[in-house]
Amino acid sequence: MSKAVLVTGSSGFVGRELCVELVRHQFSVTAAMRGEAPELAAQYTLARIADIGPDTDWTAALQGVEVVIHLAARVHVMRDHALDPLSEFRRTNAAGTEHLARCAAAAGVKRLVYVSSIKVNGEETVNGHRYSEQDIPAPQDPYGISKSEAELAVQRVAQETGLEVVIVRPPLIYGAEVKGNFIQMMKVVARGIPLPLGALHNRRDLLYVGNLADALIACATHPAAAGQTYVLCDGEPVSTSELLQRLAQALGVSPRLFPFPTSLLELAGKLGGKSDQINRLLGSLQIDSAKIRRELNWTPPFTMQQGLQATAEWYLNSRK
Repeated sequence: MSKAVLVTGSSGFVGRELCVELVRHQFSVTAAMRGEAPELAAQYTLARIADIGPDTDWTAALQGVEVVIHLAARVHVMRDHALDPLSEFRRTNAAGTEHLARCAAAAGVKRLVYVSSIKVNGEETVNGHRYSEQDIPAPQDPYGISKSEAELAVQRVAQETGLEVVIVRPPLIYGAEVKGNFIQMMKVVARGIPLPLGALHNRRDLLYVGNLADALIACATHPAAAGQTYVLCDGEPVSTSELLQRLAQALGVSPRLFPFPTSLLELAGKLGGKSDQINRLLGSLQIDSAKIRRELNWTPPFTMQQGLQATAEWYLNSRK
């Protein structure tokens, strides 16, 4: 009999990929989502969840479920218009996650895999340091703070109930259906717009969505994962310049990069109110994923080149 898995955030960018992979691996999938999706009913058991918070009714969604993979979250946005962003993040990401964990434990679920964020570690690495599970959490924004608090909450639930909890902290994720900054970057590269980013020597780790889905399945099933926290990545750190060059190659265009002083880029970011975006382009964020590779014998099934190529093919096809 196949293992029954509940995936929250199943209609999202990562959730869709994960559900497909779970079915391919012979899992029985309950897909929690906000809207209606009758076209998916043949593949998954659908559970409509209107909102995730401290009062969500998970009773029907958790029926017969052995593992929960919790992807749904109030996501980080560059311009948050909430009057109290931290309170809103906490309601969904911290209180909502703790409530789900308690409901799961009460329903007899064996394991919960919580998808957190590398933002729990911090915003950037310096002097060659690589983020690992051993770092003291240092979240810098409301989203990261709420994710860190959610981690502590599910660990409390685990201690009190015996629910097995696995925490995963991914960095920037890319792949088909990607949104946010990554899709904007692809659009600029595809249009051949010249960019003053040709002389950057930063190092950033990313994660292809196919690699994340594979790692989440390992975390859901491997006995050694219980009670553990893992940071993960493709394992191929690149500078922003290298990433743009690789994207251009995958898109079949010539990269149009020229060198420009980073100090002037930083100044332009401050003057334009876009310091966060500029800092992400210029700064480093490296990750040491040795723990998950060692303990779960996990290696990314896709290279960065394969991931970028798949992402580029989706983007090009979506414009036809």
